[in-house]
Amino acid sequence: MDPRYELPSRNYFAREALPQMYTEVRQSLADRLANVQHFALTSDIRSSRTCEPYMSVTVHFIQDWEMKTACLQTSYFPQDHTGEHIAEALQDAIASWKLQEKHLVAITTDNGSNIVKAVELNKWLRMQCFGHRLHLAIGHGMNDTRVTRAISLCKKIVSCFSYSWKKRRHLAEVQIQRGLPSHQLITESATRWGSRQQMVERVLEQEGALAKVLSSDKKTRHLVPTWQDLEVLEAVQKVLKPLQDFTDALSGEEYVTLSYVKPVLHLFNESLLACEEGDSELCKSIKTSIVEYLNNKYSEPATTDLLEMASFVDPRFRATYIPTEKVDALKQRAVLEVETLLGDQSSCQPPYLRVPTVPEPADGEAAVAPKAKKKTLASFFKCKATTTAPTKRGAIENELSSYLQSSSVDSDTDPLKWWKDHEVVFPALSHLARKYLLVPATSSPSERVFSCSGNIVTCHRASLKPDAVDRLVFLAQNL
Repeated sequence: MDPRYELPSRNYFAREALPQMYTEVRQSLADRLANVQHFALTSDIRSSRTCEPYMSVTVHFIQDWEMKTACLQTSYFPQDHTGEHIAEALQDAIASWKLQEKHLVAITTDNGSNIVKAVELNKWLRMQCFGHRLHLAIGHGMNDTRVTRAISLCKKIVSCFSYSWKKRRHLAEVQIQRGLPSHQLITESATRWGSRQQMVERVLEQEGALAKVLSSDKKTRHLVPTWQDLEVLEAVQKVLKPLQDFTDALSGEEYVTLSYVKPVLHLFNESLLACEEGDSELCKSIKTSIVEYLNNKYSEPATTDLLEMASFVDPRFRATYIPTEKVDALKQRAVLEVETLLGDQSSCQPPYLRVPTVPEPADGEAAVAPKAKKKTLASFFKCKATTTAPTKRGAIENELSSYLQSSSVDSDTDPLKWWKDHEVVFPALSHLARKYLLVPATSSPSERVFSCSGNIVTCHRASLKPDAVDRLVFLAQNL
């Protein structure tokens, strides 16, 4: 190393390098968003390790038929968390990026009353986070004294091993003796989706080892699960186990998720949560309660219209999971919306709607009349052909019929790749797909932003200023 070289100081990175990098990345993202036709948002509010409130906003859009996501801000939010203040903050967030409200398709949030009111005040379309809804539905289904007692017992068992290294050591020895996996117990978290099912599954897996360790100490013998407790836990595990996979799958942000919600709800009603002959009374009660809760919450007209249209423009589903009596109305709504989109985007007008023009004769050139031909006898018997060009709406309806009658698509097919390959075939409907397939089904993107900020605002960096936190999280998410 050259002895004349001076290493950059911490102040250089904090005051010059990082702000410059932030400005460059922000400008690059702003240039990309300037050409976006439609976009969706997610938002959430959390407190940092220093108990300072922050509001995150993420944006989602389709570019070159690829799903794109970006973190717009993780801004300090010291005001009272009322609906009015949150609504104003969301307006300021999109205004700072020069995003137009008319291009916003929907915003995905949790079910907090303040964020719900904020979206209503802004008159935006809100998508209920499927992960939060399913989490609340499970809690609603567990509202039974038997389940409450069994879950409480699981929590006490986990707590007993969490605070005793001797019991953890004894558990590890028994696991080896019995040939059980060397797994630690899992604690339920009220804010972590699926944590209850993971806790119950682990307790059932280690039930034999746990019973031996707990029964060896007279102070913990009362925590040994009875056969009634195990029966309740097995019923809970049977119901919750299939639901965990759907929560994880619908939490992605790099692929289409919204179009899955309608088929998933149908699958819950017809298969996964349908009562079977071998189910116990408790199992049937839990299934019925969860299904009724989800059906009720997703029966709102605005939410139903959004989910049905997203499923309709997904080539894997189309009209499969839409009630038969609503298909014609959905087709009509799709045609009207495509007409509106084409009207707003005249530059993207399909070729079949363009009227060909006849070239004008050049200056100085006289229009030469064609030489008249002598009529033949057959010309008197020719019928004049009447050809009418298809209207704009008629062309869209024909395209829609062709889309619904096209060959079926495998369930593993990426709908965005399919639309990229078939955009030339269905140019008008592709605008509808661009609009509805970009909305995320859960608010996981905002949750991930806070997970990222938790790795930045650590105990050793608790004095970071809000502006520095915003810049660091923005760069960590968007670079």
